[in-house]
Amino acid sequence: MVHELLGQRLVLIPEKGIFWADKKYLILADLHLGKAGHFRKSGIPVSDLIHTRDIHLLDQLIARFAPEQVIFLGDLFHSDHNQGWEVFRRWMKSKAPLRFSLVLGNHDVLDARNYRIPNLQVSETLCIPPFHLSHIPEETELYNLAGHIHPAVKLYGKGRQSLRLPCFYFGERNGLLPAFGHFTGTAKINIKKDDAVYAIADKQVVRVN
Repeated sequence: MVHELLGQRLVLIPEKGIFWADKKYLILADLHLGKAGHFRKSGIPVSDLIHTRDIHLLDQLIARFAPEQVIFLGDLFHSDHNQGWEVFRRWMKSKAPLRFSLVLGNHDVLDARNYRIPNLQVSETLCIPPFHLSHIPEETELYNLAGHIHPAVKLYGKGRQSLRLPCFYFGERNGLLPAFGHFTGTAKINIKKDDAVYAIADKQVVRVN
């Protein structure tokens, strides 16, 4: 599914990412790697396999789209340093010369030394006209693309059936990406008449507004 925005072609991927075709950038939000280890520290047994699945999926997207850069819109890593970060760090370095950019999110709390990877750039925000990329939605002169919210839309069937699905949201001045990580929740968003909303269902992206 392609969403045309400000003269740019954004390929909306059912794996919950955007391929900015004109720039050849792969954009993802909210992987929350290391969250399983964070839960285990609290005595809740959660397997790291859920994050292995996310990295494998990211590998597949890189192979499919051959991006010139991968941009993470925050919350790449969920918590304090643990072994999960070292696994991902080695994976990222193995992808050189592919470049990665991380726009820091509220969960990206690692010491700055951990982000010193040759092919990783870290910043608070990233401006690539016509877009301003951030983790938390912001009001800016450029059109803002962000994560953080984990947007979802609720669809209703005949009778009382309803289904909440992750979605891509594009309002007048702000767009939201769904959370890429599988170990994340969703939040229902308010939709206006002129907003563009694309739900993800059965490995397809479908426009619902």
